[in-house]
Amino acid sequence: MMVRLKTDWSAIVGPEWGGAAWPLALDRDGVLKLRTRPAAALELQHRAPLLIERINLYFGRALVTRLTLIQATFPVLPELPASATRSPVNGDATVLDPRLSGIADPELRAALGRLGRAIVAAGG
Repeated sequence: MMVRLKTDWSAIVGPEWGGAAWPLALDRDGVLKLRTRPAAALELQHRAPLLIERINLYFGRALVTRLTLIQATFPVLPELPASATRSPVNGDATVLDPRLSGIADPELRAALGRLGRAIVAAGG
């Protein structure tokens, strides 16, 4: 459950709170421990019912009953070099076809091809 919560954290609580808090642990009683930026802790405390509601709505059940806030700074992540953020196809849509050839389902293969070409066209 924690893996899914961490993976989808920003989608669950929104980008504003996704960048200000991070889930650390969820105990059996439904208490979710969040690491929060000190500057955001007070507002997050006031919005706790909303966050609990969003989390429970996302999982479709009463998973979280209460939040425990731990104020701490977040680690600074190193910036990736520009080459690391480039698309694996490097702007060339022709390399998509060999990568998609192993997909048996024709509808899925076509959808992934459209997605790949859209990403390449957008410069991703």
